[in-house]
Amino acid sequence: MALLPRVDIDKPKFDQSTYLGRAKHFILVTNPLNVFATNTQLETARQIVQKYRAGKDVPEAKSMDDIWRAKYLYDSAFHPETGEKQIIIGRMSAQMPMNMLITGCMMTFYKTTPAVVFWQWFNQTFNAIVNYTNRSGTSPISQSQLITSYCLATSGALGTALTLNRAVKNMNPLIGRLVPLVAVAAANCINIPCMRMQELRNGVVLLDEKNAEVGISKKAAFLGISAVVVSRIAMALPGMTLTPMLMNKLEKNGFLKRYPRSNAPIQTLFCGLILLFATPLGCAFFSQRAAVQVDSLETEVRESIKKKQPDLETVWYNKGL
Repeated sequence: MALLPRVDIDKPKFDQSTYLGRAKHFILVTNPLNVFATNTQLETARQIVQKYRAGKDVPEAKSMDDIWRAKYLYDSAFHPETGEKQIIIGRMSAQMPMNMLITGCMMTFYKTTPAVVFWQWFNQTFNAIVNYTNRSGTSPISQSQLITSYCLATSGALGTALTLNRAVKNMNPLIGRLVPLVAVAAANCINIPCMRMQELRNGVVLLDEKNAEVGISKKAAFLGISAVVVSRIAMALPGMTLTPMLMNKLEKNGFLKRYPRSNAPIQTLFCGLILLFATPLGCAFFSQRAAVQVDSLETEVRESIKKKQPDLETVWYNKGL
C-alpha cells in the first residue's frame, strides 16, 4: 500500500470549484459504457475501493489511475450510502441510453393522444425508478411521497402535452415538435420539489469551511432544489430543441417522405448523440457543494450563525442531483 498515495477517493477526482472540473467529474459519473460492466467487474471494483478505503494493500491496482477507474465504476452501480447494487436502469450511467430512447420516442410519436399518454407515462415511470434508486440512505423517500410525486408529475406532463397539442394543432409543425420539451419541463418543476418536500419543510444542513454544522435553512433547500430543476431542464433542452429543428428541415426537403421509416431512428440516435454531452454538462451547471451568503439566509438562521461565528460570511450545503 506504500506504493500508492493516500487520497480521499470519496471526494471527486477533479476540482469542483470550476465548471470544467465538474464537467470532467460528471462525464465519468454518467459514462454509459459502465452499463455494460459485468457483475465480476463490478465486484472487483467494489473490492478495490473497500481495500483502498481501509488502507489495505490493493494488488489489483498498479496506480492511482486504476483506483480512480475502480471508484467511478463502483459509484456507477452501488448506492453511495447503503452500498447496495442499484437497479440497472436507475443508475446514473443508464441516463443517456434510457433518455435517448424515451426522448426520441416522445418526439417521434407526439401527434396522437395514445402515444403522448404512453410515452409521458413511461418517462415519469422511469424518473420514479431513478429517484427511488438514488434515494437517500439516511432520509429515504417514503412510499407515499414517491407515489404522490409520481402521480403529480405524470398528470402534469400529460396535462401539459395534451393541452398544448390541441393548442398548436394548426400552427407551424416545428412548434408542435417542441411540445414534449414543455411537458418534460413542467414535470420536472412538479416532480423534483415533491420528491424533496421534506427538505422544503425542514430545511437542509448548513456547513462552514471545515464541514462543521452551523445551522439548518429552508431557503438553502429552495435554492438547491431550484438549481436541480434548472439542471434537469438544461439536460433535456439541447436534444429536444435541436432534434425538432433537424427533423423539420428533413421534412421540408422531402427526405422523410422518401424514407419514412428513418424518422424514429434518426431522432433517437441524434438525441443520444446530444445527450452524451448534455447529461454531464447539465449536471455540472451548479456545484454539488453549493455556497450561500449568510446575510441572505432567513433572519433567525442568520442571527444564530452570527452568534456562533461572527466572521462567517459564506456557508455551504449539499445541492443534490
